[in-house]
Amino acid sequence: MTKRTSAKYKIDRRMGENIWGRAKSPVNKREYGPGQHGQRRKNKLSDFGTQLRAKQKLKGYYGDLTEKQFRKIYGEAERVRGDTGEMLIGLLERRLDAVVYRAKLVPTIFAARQFVNHGHVQVNGVRVNIASYRVKEGDVISVREKSRQLAIILEAVQSSERDVPDYLEVDHNKMVVTFVRTPGLGDVPYPVVMEPNLVVEYYAKN
Repeated sequence: MTKRTSAKYKIDRRMGENIWGRAKSPVNKREYGPGQHGQRRKNKLSDFGTQLRAKQKLKGYYGDLTEKQFRKIYGEAERVRGDTGEMLIGLLERRLDAVVYRAKLVPTIFAARQFVNHGHVQVNGVRVNIASYRVKEGDVISVREKSRQLAIILEAVQSSERDVPDYLEVDHNKMVVTFVRTPGLGDVPYPVVMEPNLVVEYYAKN
């Protein structure tokens, strides 16, 4: 399990955006960044700064992935024929922790990573405890029977904060999710604008 190096809400404040759309985000009250210099006037970002920010925002959204993890995923997207930005989004959404989060089985992406790592999730009937495990179209993801009454699941299922996207079929009564298809950027319900094209530009130049 990758150690999370910064609190999720600190990521929000650093970006100046409520990137998960959570009601508790401090950005809802204070749009400036963290720390003693957070309220300084924001200068206009250079092209490099804009591209870097787009990369950091996407990395942060999926649980503050390390640069090594994110660069590896980008490299895979780059090798596949088609639009690299779209491929990148598809690969990120196929991570098991992302599917668990997107299906509203847990309240946050960080909780999803921990939930998978602790062995609460099965893929096609087999327990998988690797958050970065990549699901395939048609895979059935389920919560182990002895884990289905955990408070964290019941809280997430009842929350109206997020909707389940249509590339997943979810039965919250049985705690079963089917990964129907790999989404593109336009299919993913990001609360903020994500710009994978800028991520592509960043890596093309750096």
